[in-house]
Amino acid sequence: MSKLLIDVGSTYFKVCQTSGISQYFRDFKKDIYDDLITKCGNIFANYKKEDIFICSSANGGLSTLIIGLTNSFSLKFAKNIAFNSGINIIDTILYSKIEESRAPSELVDVVIIVGGIDGIGKVFDEKLFDYLKNVQYSNIVYVGTKQDASFLSVQIPELKVLGNIITEKLHVNGGELKEYLTNLYQADIVGKEDIKHLYEITANQIYSTPYIVNRSLPLIDANFEVVNPFIVVDIGGATTDIHYSRDLVRDNIVSESGYDRLVFKKLGVFKSRETLIFAAKNNEFVYELLSYLNVTENILEEESEKALRILMQLSIFLVLYKVSRLNPLYVTLHLDLLNTIVLTGGITKVLSYEEVEMIMQFFYKKVMNLHATPNIVMDYDYAIWTLGMENKENSAS
Repeated sequence: MSKLLIDVGSTYFKVCQTSGISQYFRDFKKDIYDDLITKCGNIFANYKKEDIFICSSANGGLSTLIIGLTNSFSLKFAKNIAFNSGINIIDTILYSKIEESRAPSELVDVVIIVGGIDGIGKVFDEKLFDYLKNVQYSNIVYVGTKQDASFLSVQIPELKVLGNIITEKLHVNGGELKEYLTNLYQADIVGKEDIKHLYEITANQIYSTPYIVNRSLPLIDANFEVVNPFIVVDIGGATTDIHYSRDLVRDNIVSESGYDRLVFKKLGVFKSRETLIFAAKNNEFVYELLSYLNVTENILEEESEKALRILMQLSIFLVLYKVSRLNPLYVTLHLDLLNTIVLTGGITKVLSYEEVEMIMQFFYKKVMNLHATPNIVMDYDYAIWTLGMENKENSAS
């Protein structure tokens, strides 16, 4: 290989050359650029800027609040598009209940407003503006009926208006919104000062790691012993991402993409450790799971290698739980039809196959009421990330 591939994670740098993949623990006292140069500067000297490709998951992703007219179409369609764009949904508001809804206390990266099919007007009124006065947001986008676009633009000058995501046949039309959200996500990642400096190393676009991993899915069955349908779970320091074939989706939503992804911003084992523990303590199965693993809840307060292993096992369980039929907030997958689960990311450097297998057996028995579990594949060499980077590189050439 004459190319150099670099992944900037929240805890590790990964550097892929012909000789293999090396990883370096990050020094959080330094900015990313200085740290990377200190550890890998001698490697960069062997490559031209045009031959160096970088992706990053160092930032945990964006958050969104969705305001929609109906659960069946507006909110359902917008949630699906947001999740598949790698955006973390912090809340959804049904418009008929907006007067009794609380505004989020945290800063929202993007608010999505959606409702009605084209031809219908006066869907939104003063109640929307009264609610938005209490929301702190960085971006706001409207993807509803055309007839309300001008009215809303006058009242909300910073509003970005895109095409309606609901067609006249009540199908999803998510291309524009997905591109907008994906670009916001990209801009958030590369807009960070220390990420910007990485362009001193590369002449190529820097992409988000979830995007790159998703690019590898059409190629996985030719490189791994997987049986369709499968999912890929990428557990890192800041997020836990799940990539899946749309064959597993329960919702009857028409999409151009064969593979989608969800990014769980608050389920990382280092940078978002506290929110991971919070989610675990509030899960109805976790205390039984901890007993099954022969530990107590006190392990969650420890800073030890064993505690890290338990957190990674909990991440696997929680991400499967969130896409199971018991959690309708997220996209629900037919996990009963799943044939293979592929684990990638930092987790493969910590957990053994047997430790992953224990979690799968517990999940399928307790949550799914099934005794058979999917085949487990461990991506020990980050080959999926390399596949995605090479796929992106080849498609661009």
